[in-house]
Amino acid sequence: MAFQSLDPVKIIETADTLTKRVEERFPKSGLAQVSNQLLAISQQAQARSEWIARPLIWLRILTVVIVSVVVGGLLAAIITAEIPKDRFEIDDLLQITEAGINDVVLIGAAIFFLITMERRIKRGRALAAIHELRAIAHIIDMHQLTKDPERILRPRETTEHSPKQNLSLFLLRRYLDYCSEMLSLTGKIAALYVQRFDDDVSLDAASEVEDLSTGLSQKIWQKIMILHSFENTSIPSGGMTATVSSTGVTPPTSSA
Repeated sequence: MAFQSLDPVKIIETADTLTKRVEERFPKSGLAQVSNQLLAISQQAQARSEWIARPLIWLRILTVVIVSVVVGGLLAAIITAEIPKDRFEIDDLLQITEAGINDVVLIGAAIFFLITMERRIKRGRALAAIHELRAIAHIIDMHQLTKDPERILRPRETTEHSPKQNLSLFLLRRYLDYCSEMLSLTGKIAALYVQRFDDDVSLDAASEVEDLSTGLSQKIWQKIMILHSFENTSIPSGGMTATVSSTGVTPPTSSA
């Protein structure tokens, strides 16, 4: 039903629109490449989520056959077993009971292994896909790491290895906005992977990616709020006034 589950088509449309916006604003940039990679992942997400949740019919048939053979063999052994009619002592009963318990435990463990194999295979698929998203989230964070509003609002003397700041105030805000939106999409794709796969381990992994994306996005929004707070204000700088506008920091003018 509508609004009760994530729509992979809508996620793809959102990722495609975001990628176009990034490419138009920052063509041939590293952020545009990451956005294209995220778009490719979103385009594969629907098929991968279905692949993760798809029943493994061959494994289920194999499990039923093996379990049937094992249980049938065990019942046949019990039925055809000959109990000695003479001199059947308590020691013999204890040995038979101990051997029977060991066999039942081993057979039960083997059956449990076969029955849970499908879930483990699906879990491996889900965790591999979610790990890819975790890496994407960290890559997005690396791209915004050196985008410091302080360097634009209060320029200082730079060193040879200082990060290059060639963005205006407006472009820096758009750059950070795009990073935040990409992180949000990353969390949505992680949730899509486990939407139809009810596995505690996979759900926890997806939640970790969502928490990671939210935490990184909050860090970005702290920078955005700094930019907003300084927009259209004046920043005193050594007796001079530098006016901050939506397009950047205008040249300082004398305050006298």
